[in-house]
Amino acid sequence: MSDSVVDGRRATDTRAIAPDALPPSATFEFVETNGIELHTLVAGDDADPPVLCLHGFPEFWYGWRSQIAPLVDAGYRVIVPDQRGYNRSSKPDGVDAYTIDVLVTDAVGVLDAFGYDSARVVGHDWGGAVVWQTLVEHPDRIDRAVTMNIPHPAVFLQYFRERPSQLRRSWYMFFFQLPRIPEVTWRADGWRGLRWFIDTSNRPDTWDERTLERYEQAWARPGAFTGMLNWYRALLREDAPEPASWRVEPETMLIWGREDPYLHPEMASASADRCENGRLEPIEGATHWVQHEAAARVNEVILDFLE
Repeated sequence: MSDSVVDGRRATDTRAIAPDALPPSATFEFVETNGIELHTLVAGDDADPPVLCLHGFPEFWYGWRSQIAPLVDAGYRVIVPDQRGYNRSSKPDGVDAYTIDVLVTDAVGVLDAFGYDSARVVGHDWGGAVVWQTLVEHPDRIDRAVTMNIPHPAVFLQYFRERPSQLRRSWYMFFFQLPRIPEVTWRADGWRGLRWFIDTSNRPDTWDERTLERYEQAWARPGAFTGMLNWYRALLREDAPEPASWRVEPETMLIWGREDPYLHPEMASASADRCENGRLEPIEGATHWVQHEAAARVNEVILDFLE
């Protein structure tokens, strides 16, 4: 089908969607926001309340494949963008194009493009970081929030500064600061390095070969891997915020895989303490990739909380 434009959203060919696990209503659109286009999956009835799902590194919209259909079946309109720099979305040049404030503006702009004053928002990893920052900067745009295995930004900053054990857990962030070396190295070895990064941090058989091949296709798009890494590069170049001012008012659910090798486990409760209305749901036996490893339980928690 040919592309069409409606209110800044350009539809794309629905045949590009992987058919498995997606509801029949699922379509793709290119959504204009903050001067770029975000390739976005949309599913559910237009009249249903919106849920915005934001993925993390090194995923793309497909990282929510186990959550999309259950949310639609529960009566939500689900909006799942490939975030800036990822897969088929725009990939601006320069590290400054990936600061957290820019990423928040992208997310808020997606709500604007669909005409929503506010929405329920779900985020994992870096997507959760965008959710946290939006909760602080634009609390009126979020009805309820779910974050998964990502701490409140002030908590991360505190542990990053004060806990050597967290510095060791975050070793990859320093590797990603090197110009071009991660891109050249991991692309040259056929993405074995990035597969190793995933395989050594999750439960066995979390992602099958077909899923990893889809991820490789997304990583290999021109400019994508640099765009993905620029999120980390921008993070360590930004001025650190003042933690004392970072209270979260909207109701927030923290889902936390207890076996996360990247994040200190005490970050979860410390993050919940930063919320006026925060709840913590630890998932035993799950790692950083909690929405894949414990999809049924995660979906149950999300649906119960978002009601």
